[in-house]
Formats: sequence, structure tokens, C-alpha cells
Amino acid sequence: MSTLRPEAGILPPVPSPAAQQGNFGERLRALRQDRQMTLQQASKVTGVAQSTLSKMENNQLSPTFNLMQKLAVGLAIDMPQLFAPVKEVRISGRRTVTKKQEGREHLTATYEHELLATELDSKRMVPFKSRVRARTLDEFGGWVRHEGEELLLVLDGDVLVYTEEYEPLALSEGDSTYFDSTMGHAVVSTSKEDALVLWVCVAL
Repeated sequence: MSTLRPEAGILPPVPSPAAQQGNFGERLRALRQDRQMTLQQASKVTGVAQSTLSKMENNQLSPTFNLMQKLAVGLAIDMPQLFAPVKEVRISGRRTVTKKQEGREHLTATYEHELLATELDSKRMVPFKSRVRARTLDEFGGWVRHEGEELLLVLDGDVLVYTEEYEPLALSEGDSTYFDSTMGHAVVSTSKEDALVLWVCVAL
């Protein structure tokens, strides 16, 4: 029988009891404030005395298992969420607008792409519209694949979405599909006029 031994640096450090208690107080306050509750309102929904809630939020009282159960039920969360790190909200304020037909043009043998929001660097997603010129899978000369995931929304016309793991998927105006971009894929128009689609690609 083999015994697994974690190597140094692989497992995250375990917080001390004092640190865990401090994190709990911050987390409890954040959960209450996210729900726009006063201590009195939180006491009512959890069945925990207002003074007890205040002491726990200020790390003056360690929660018992029974108290944690009441908090989880009253706040409609799973118990482990009481110990999740408090995330700092950071608002970047970034915004850009791309007017109709003012995106950056990028032509390929099978698509006419219009890249959107090109003024922003380091985006978490890549949005663009495409006029689908291809009519057969043979025009691609092989599968298209890349890292990440993507959403395809048909804006006008009809398309057939080919993927190497699924049967061809017919989509019409207003239809969409979301899939793993590492899976080979290709899209062709099936309507009389070349279809127009919106792609949103996200690198994971």
C-alpha cells in the first residue's frame, strides 16, 4: 500500500486558529452587508442573538458548530462559504464603444471579421462580428482550434456549426452556442445571403 506524501510548496499553508477566526468575522460582516441587512435583521433570519452576531463579527467570540449551522441556513449559503476569503471589489472603470461598421477589419479566406473594442488592451474576452463567407467545410483546409471557450450568436441568416465531437448544428437568427475552443470547429453559411454572427472568445 503506497502512502502519498505532499511535497513542500504544493499544499497551501493552513491558517492559524487566530487567523481563521479573524477571517470568519470579516466574512460574516461582508455576507450580512451584501444582503443589506442590519444586525437586527440578520438576527431575525438566523435566530442568532444580535449581541452574539456583533461579537462574532468583531472576533470577540468563536462560532460554535450550532451557530454556524444557523448562520448558513438563515443567510441561505453553504457552511464553507462562511470561511471564504473576503474579496476586495475593484472597479476599473474601463469602457469603450464601437459604432456600427467602425470596428477593425480582418479578412480571411472564410470569414470577414470586424473586431470590436479594439481600443482596450488586455481584455479578458475578444468580441467580433463575422460575415461567414464559407459554404463548405472543405474551404477551411482543416479544423480551427485555439485555447479558451467561445460564444457564437447568429445575428442574421443561417449557419451550420461543425465540431469534431458533435454532429453538425444548424443555427438561425437569434440562436447561439457556447463551446470549448480547443475542440476543432468551423462555421459555414447555409442561407441565401452570407450569415452575420457575433463571436465572443475567452482565453482561460
